[in-house]
Amino acid sequence: MRVLDFEREWADRVGAKDAAIRAEFSIPAARYYQMLFALIDSPVALRSDPLLIRRLQRLRDARTRARAARTFRTDMISDQDPTE
Repeated sequence: MRVLDFEREWADRVGAKDAAIRAEFSIPAARYYQMLFALIDSPVALRSDPLLIRRLQRLRDARTRARAARTFRTDMISDQDPTE
């Protein structure tokens, strides 16, 4: 599970993660995150490193909530009548 090893090591680093993903795995960051998100929902991954998997799930869920909140606010603003 190279992806989990990468995430475990990356927690202590700073820098351009997208560039590191491309260098390490030779795939675009979007594809890497698709693989990561599928992996962190796997019971096998949860058994292998529960702390890491739960941390990654929390981060994913927080980003999803933040994205939904931004979308909702944008929809609310565009629905307002500009003459009011």
